[in-house]
Amino acid sequence: MLLLLLGIGTCLEAPKDIYPYIDIPVVTIVWSYTGLPPQEMEGRIVTVCERALTTTVNDIEHTESESYQGVSVIRVFFQPRVKVELAMSQITAVVQTILRVLPPGTFPPNILKYDASSVPIVQLGLSGQGLTEEELYDLGLSFIRPRLANVEGASIPLPYGGKVRQVQVDVDPNLMYAKHLSASDISTAFNQQNLILPAGVARIGDREFVVKMNSSPTVVSALNDLPIRASNGAIVLVKDVAQVRLGYAPQVNIVREDGKRGALLTVLKNGQTSTLDIVKHVKAMLPTVKVGLLGGLEITPLFDQSIFVSESINEVIREASIAAALTALMILLFLGSWRSTLIVCTSIPLSIATSLAILYALGQTINVMTLGGLALAVGILVDDATVEIENTGSCHSRQRTTGRSAGLCLDALNMHGLPASGSAQWRGALPVHAAGHGCGVCHACLLLLLTDTGPDYDALSAGERNWSLPK
Repeated sequence: MLLLLLGIGTCLEAPKDIYPYIDIPVVTIVWSYTGLPPQEMEGRIVTVCERALTTTVNDIEHTESESYQGVSVIRVFFQPRVKVELAMSQITAVVQTILRVLPPGTFPPNILKYDASSVPIVQLGLSGQGLTEEELYDLGLSFIRPRLANVEGASIPLPYGGKVRQVQVDVDPNLMYAKHLSASDISTAFNQQNLILPAGVARIGDREFVVKMNSSPTVVSALNDLPIRASNGAIVLVKDVAQVRLGYAPQVNIVREDGKRGALLTVLKNGQTSTLDIVKHVKAMLPTVKVGLLGGLEITPLFDQSIFVSESINEVIREASIAAALTALMILLFLGSWRSTLIVCTSIPLSIATSLAILYALGQTINVMTLGGLALAVGILVDDATVEIENTGSCHSRQRTTGRSAGLCLDALNMHGLPASGSAQWRGALPVHAAGHGCGVCHACLLLLLTDTGPDYDALSAGERNWSLPK
């Protein structure tokens, strides 16, 4: 009963995932500089950064870098058992010191910890009758994403699809030529006059007033009235040579749902949190998230990986139940022993429960690998149940031992111990990602050997069955 309760508790508490958790000490550095060619990104940013890393950051195994148009990605691989948090702090400190020697206008990079287990587990399709792509993107970015990010173990990147709002300035080259202006003059006017400056306070008598400057327009249309410069006694405004409007950035990806434009949010698994728990909490928050948003918004869960994990668990339970029932029926029909039948029916589920508890204690999760090992163990358990009963009955019929229980079990273990040991040694040589297979099989087999005490000796002692010892 204690083993059964321990197994049930482990099934409820253990993280349930698609793949085992793999901790790879890798840190990714992403540099961005809009418009810079790949050759310049590699020579002026990547090379300087890599040289600084090799002299400041500890325990680097090797680095890899890729440069694209305006973007460079540097992957720093560390030695095993390195504290990635310490490595990230060292990288953050060194990249701040090299910003002065990089091209002017270079922003600090994004520093990310690479996690092989950070995979998409569910996607949310955003659509709605009468909602534009700009509105769908804004709803996903500003309202849905921040709330779902509070779910433990969930990481949500920026939405796919939709249109990103952007203030754009449409200039007229002919008008600029007539006013003797260039695009840099308009850019300078915006940078110098669209400012946020603290004005301080004004103390008048016994009162103190907060002074606010109107240096930043509150509406987009007000940007058209900004002066560019004075020419021939006349002030040239922005609206004289250009038009400022609220538009959107050029679209680089499109999402369609049932043929209609929409947006897509991807929920990534972060850390060792259970996939089933993350998807469950995300779906539970969706009704709360939709409250207060536009009435026509529809959030459709897609690509739900928790269904695959749940089906895998149910399949193992179903196979174990069928195997235990068929084995018990076979023993009952051919041996006519209720005691042996009861032993088989109880030892197989107890073996699986104890295997799960041991795997959880060793830091493993319930994933496709461990479930595959348990499914394989079910077949071996069926064979072991029949072999152990035959070995114990054979030892009893030959009267090889003086005891009635302990001696029979020891002899049965000797007959079956060598193959089980060889199987354990073979499976111990497998890679780390397949350790769940070996642990599930070995622990289940060993527990069956310890719990199986043999058939009903009184029913078999009169030579009712012909037992044969293996040579």
